[in-house]
Amino acid sequence: MYLSSFLSLHALWVTVSSVMQHYPSVWGHYDVCKTQIYTEEGKVWDYMACQPEARDMIKYVKVTLDPPDITCGDPPETFCAMGNPYMCNNECDASTQELAHPPELMFDLEGRHPSTFWQSTTWKDYPKPLHVNITLSWNKTIELTDNIVITFESGRPDQMILEKSLDYGRTWQPYQYYATDCLDAFHMDPKSVRDLSQHTVLEIICTEEYSTGYMTNSKIIHFEIKDRFAFFAGPRLHNMASLYGQLDTTKKLRDFFTVTDLRIRLLRPATGEIYVDEQHLARYFYAISDIRVYGRCKCNLHATGCKEENKRLLCECEHNTTGPDCGKCKKNYQGRPWSPGSYLPIPKGTANICIPSISSIGNPPKFDRIWPNISSLEVSKPNQANVCDNELLHCQNGGTCINNVRCQCPPAYTGILCEKLKCERDPGGCSQNSGQGAISHQPLLLLTALLGATGLCIC
Repeated sequence: MYLSSFLSLHALWVTVSSVMQHYPSVWGHYDVCKTQIYTEEGKVWDYMACQPEARDMIKYVKVTLDPPDITCGDPPETFCAMGNPYMCNNECDASTQELAHPPELMFDLEGRHPSTFWQSTTWKDYPKPLHVNITLSWNKTIELTDNIVITFESGRPDQMILEKSLDYGRTWQPYQYYATDCLDAFHMDPKSVRDLSQHTVLEIICTEEYSTGYMTNSKIIHFEIKDRFAFFAGPRLHNMASLYGQLDTTKKLRDFFTVTDLRIRLLRPATGEIYVDEQHLARYFYAISDIRVYGRCKCNLHATGCKEENKRLLCECEHNTTGPDCGKCKKNYQGRPWSPGSYLPIPKGTANICIPSISSIGNPPKFDRIWPNISSLEVSKPNQANVCDNELLHCQNGGTCINNVRCQCPPAYTGILCEKLKCERDPGGCSQNSGQGAISHQPLLLLTALLGATGLCIC
């Protein structure tokens, strides 16, 4: 019976995995959390890991600038054109829509002519540093699935740091350093992602690849997510199973691709030369026309959807979990400690669904079980948990399962699963003379262990 169930589950997983291989750009998208499969014993529920699709996360971002008055145009000022740094008759004026360059233009649609972009004030206070922090916040844990791409309308900065936060901006850590001279700027030897390996993929590097100075054909800066995936999944990301295995077992690797906030620290504008031309300081400024961040809501492999509610992203949790990241079990579903789902296929991996608390099994009306797609799944009583099912949840000691709701116990036994001796309640307890012997808790322990190993729930 168990062998046939396992074979059916394994076949289903192989089918899902083979389909997923045709979409290597999508990092582990499981669009089914629960389904019914057919075995020799009939229809059974199959639970699996699941997570939302990757999407353009810029649609949900909140941006802040530090200093807040760093955007050009108040008061109006002139600046030099990028193509000709000595043609300095361009104007930035916040009071005129056609001449304004507010922060939201970093995230509008590309392809317009003339192009739209955010722009800082010029370096008129040189030699005082021209520092700008651009913070992108989601108020939600995000898993990155593609390269972070920043398009500059000015020259790319001579010095820049990309930073990340995992705690909503309370603390920060560097993601990557960018400089025309890494040794001079950050006391680091220059490297590229191509110099890394599986063992050094988490190394924070300084790169000179994206800081080539004041050139019209060099606008883009990358933070290479996919190149890091490729160390595990191969150059074209065809072996995603290998990546999933690493993500499943290595928390540091999962955390590396996880953020709540990103911060772009602009430390020195593009100069294109060794010395700053103090006679033409209007040449030096920052301008960004586009920022792209693709990822998904982190739901700990317990949700396929993520919705926006009160300007905040929330996982639409499955598997009897709850919380913004599906990070805990729902009330009355704490029969074992919460755990994230697994990327690994069955039987090594499991959805790790939350199971009903043993103490509440006898009171089905108290449950608040969320069943996905009730009409299509043919669930007649979504608020009633199964106490027994004659497969994983057997009535013990010869008991009979009645409508999956209760166990009809032999005269000498009682309890939810007929696991207790009635004589235990007598003043004299259970003696050997009673013919009933001492209570054995082994069946219940075995049940708990079996549930923990399979990730299946009482349902």
